[in-house]
Amino acid sequence: MNKTKIFNDPIYGFIEVPHPLLFNLLNHPYFQRLRRIRQLGMTHLVYPGALHTRFQHAIGAAHLAHTAVETLRIKGHAISAEEELGVCAAVLLHDIGHGPFSHALEKVLIKGVHHEKLSEIFMSALNEEFGGSLSMAIDIFRNTHPKRFLHQMVSSQLDMDRLDYLNRDSFFCGVSEGIISSERIIKMLDMTDDKLVIESKGIYSVENFIFARRLMYWQVYLHKTVIAAENMLINILLRARELSGLGNNLPGTPDFLFFLQHTFSASEFAENPELLKRFSSLDDYDVFASIKMWMSHADPVLARLCTNFVNRNLCKTLIQNTPFSPEQENEFRTRAIKTLGITASESAYFVFSGELENKAYNPSGDKINILFKDGRVEEIAEASDYLNSALLSKQVKKYFLCYPRELVS
Repeated sequence: MNKTKIFNDPIYGFIEVPHPLLFNLLNHPYFQRLRRIRQLGMTHLVYPGALHTRFQHAIGAAHLAHTAVETLRIKGHAISAEEELGVCAAVLLHDIGHGPFSHALEKVLIKGVHHEKLSEIFMSALNEEFGGSLSMAIDIFRNTHPKRFLHQMVSSQLDMDRLDYLNRDSFFCGVSEGIISSERIIKMLDMTDDKLVIESKGIYSVENFIFARRLMYWQVYLHKTVIAAENMLINILLRARELSGLGNNLPGTPDFLFFLQHTFSASEFAENPELLKRFSSLDDYDVFASIKMWMSHADPVLARLCTNFVNRNLCKTLIQNTPFSPEQENEFRTRAIKTLGITASESAYFVFSGELENKAYNPSGDKINILFKDGRVEEIAEASDYLNSALLSKQVKKYFLCYPRELVS
């Protein structure tokens, strides 16, 4: 076992890794891979400072979990050292299953296997390697531990993941919309009936958290240029996979080409250690290096897509509150066929549409509850003077249409 260590984090200052096991997990190649995966995928193409990684976020979230445990202990709630280690490890490893460029390629490169399922499979493999020391962490992650409030720190509508990424993403993007008082929210944490609650004097901080999350989605996560870049990246992989299926030999890093050419189920990842190990070598660099090679590929569609992507010649994006009609999309595809000299089927790689969803809070799910001095517990939308339950639960949808800029003079 290594000694505990201290990190200098730009968000929280000096933070301690409170247990040797956590530090050994940090040093494991599976976790070190997160240094090579950007937290926000393509967002740096809009906000140049958004180059922070899943590694930084995971350490920050684990630090908040440690602070939350200390807060609950001060308020008289019994949490053993083993349970503290378990929840901190679960939070630390909650994103270890992310693939290259985080969410952007999740449904394309590793089809049908959610990153949370891969995180669980990674945790099981690490548990075996570390002699069963992660068994409780896995139970907490799966929400099968008797103390259900511990799972709420890992995954809920006010978990350590969200409390960290809002502040961290705001900091690195240079925007103020996501700044929240995570320290105050954690200090206001309490527990009743095996559920986390927030003391009533922290209600304004929670309101700000919900508003900040909604604003960050429109301002950063669902920014129209980010949407264009992510979908262009997806289309590059779809074209590469199509060419590969037709027998074309594509250059690229071995691990990336392996997963580009094959599809695996969650059970195959769980049962095949070599497959998981191979995935653990896959990161942003594999994808980007391969895309740079494809810029000179003989296929003009793939070459154009990759050249535009690398040089940030991104598609123009239109966003509106109603779906775009097939006629509108076909108009741009017709222009693409004539202007780019491509076929009708190939035009789908350059002109594409979809929908965006933003739901900051879901009262029908795992609620955020407020604890009053008289012992009453009310859900945040009922307790707040400013939040409207119907408005909060509304899932806002917008629709986008992307096309190459050269189609419109």
